[in-house]
Amino acid sequence: MNASKRALIVAFSVLAAGAAWAQADAYPSRPITIVVPYPAGGTSDGQVRMIQDRLSKLLGQPVVVDNKAGASGAIGAQFVARAKPDGYTLLYPNTGLLLSPLLNEKAGYDAVKDFKPITLTTAVPLALVTNKAVPGNTLEEFFKHVRSQAHGVQYASAGTASYGHIASARLAQMAGVKLEHVPYKGEAVTTLAVRTGEVQMLLTTPSSAMLGLVKQGDLKLLGVGTEKASPLLPGTPTINQTVPGFNAEIWFGMLAPAGTPDAIVSKLHATITSIMADEAIREKLQPTGALPKTSTPAEFGQLMKAETAQLRDVITKYNLKAE
Repeated sequence: MNASKRALIVAFSVLAAGAAWAQADAYPSRPITIVVPYPAGGTSDGQVRMIQDRLSKLLGQPVVVDNKAGASGAIGAQFVARAKPDGYTLLYPNTGLLLSPLLNEKAGYDAVKDFKPITLTTAVPLALVTNKAVPGNTLEEFFKHVRSQAHGVQYASAGTASYGHIASARLAQMAGVKLEHVPYKGEAVTTLAVRTGEVQMLLTTPSSAMLGLVKQGDLKLLGVGTEKASPLLPGTPTINQTVPGFNAEIWFGMLAPAGTPDAIVSKLHATITSIMADEAIREKLQPTGALPKTSTPAEFGQLMKAETAQLRDVITKYNLKAE
């Protein structure tokens, strides 16, 4: 390549970079829509509405929340994946975004390729509880008991191929224990099932009802799926102390369509992470079982890739299908 061609390439690169930053400086110039791929009133919807007004004030434009529920989140995800990558249509999903295309080839989107990560916003840990009559007051003692049973023990989930089901199956795989799945319809029913002894174990998000049963002594809380000790469950050991490498959290975050300019993503990232750092937001989130957990776009992207691989491995091993 001669010097004149190199000079042209450099010139075009500088112009392109300048145009991108100019676009970011002008952004946003009209309302932004955040698509929640789940029904109004749910956890994702509630979290977005906690930050909606602050985001609007900081960006200087209205922020509209649009609930596009259906097909386990796939309808909303498809809509954003196909939207113009200009920063005006965003997606606020949770970990379920990764599950749909792994369980259903007709989901209509690729969770890793079709979106550009902006930031994680929050995470809700999964907690492991057992019936009070099950031997073992620590996770290690519980697993010793499981290994002593010819057919292992039974655990509940909110349904086949739910996140709790897959996380529990992965725990069994990593810990080398036999756990038999018993699907129910809904989280509240699973808590009742482990309390009455229909099943012996449950790995789920820690509701106030479940924690009340732990306090009463009807359930034993043996571990939490966070990487480090969780302020939501003080004094509870992490599962990865017994099963190295195991984490189980339901994350929530903001995504843009693939192809959205880096400068716009950077502006959104800085704005959203500043909101999530506010103590007032933390106080609003804590009763819901969530805590702020932000990231860089690159970290969020790596998490999505790593978790997709882990989920695919469990889904393939156990031949799981969406109900």
